[in-house]
Amino acid sequence: MNNLSAVLSGAVAMASFATTLFFVKFWRQTSDVFFLLFALAFAIDTVSRAALGLTETSNELEPVFYLLRLAMFALIIVAITLKNRLR
Repeated sequence: MNNLSAVLSGAVAMASFATTLFFVKFWRQTSDVFFLLFALAFAIDTVSRAALGLTETSNELEPVFYLLRLAMFALIIVAITLKNRLR
């Protein structure tokens, strides 16, 4: 991974972390599970992006990064499904 890719991966990880804090703030205000699941999803994305930037992998095609992203998107789908089901 070249230096630019590492910097960009770190920037995306930082943005995901900021998004995690955003959703945690709203979860604490409302106690809505929707915000908690989104916070968990973006926390997983933060870990995935940070690990991608810090490891010496050849690219992001390693299975572990796909599994983390799969978990992230699954949490988002569960959050949306639960929110719509409770109406």
